[in-house]
Amino acid sequence: MEIWINPACSKCSSALSLLDAEEAEYTVRHYLELPPTAPELEQVLDRLQLEPWDITRLTEPAAADLGMDTWKRDATHRERWINALAAQPTLIQRPIITADDGTAVVGRSPDAVRSVLR
Repeated sequence: MEIWINPACSKCSSALSLLDAEEAEYTVRHYLELPPTAPELEQVLDRLQLEPWDITRLTEPAAADLGMDTWKRDATHRERWINALAAQPTLIQRPIITADDGTAVVGRSPDAVRSVLR
């Protein structure tokens, strides 16, 4: 299992604490230091069964700078969103946990984190 975190994020810290309490084996990826590539994002989105706009932090200054709140959310514009997330990883919602069984979750709640432990 791998968890993408920002060490300054309280949701990430909570997810790590829960994984530790459950004695889960995982690898930490500091995604701001080692940003995911566009192909990695596509793979994770497929595992999450979400679209890139579903995991975009639109309240980030970078999103405002790009005018992302006005971007179309459809298949034609999907690549634009993915490329923006790859170029500006601060825009990616966190933490994202990819489980060994092929599932993934945005672990913002304890229940979401627990869902990959089953």
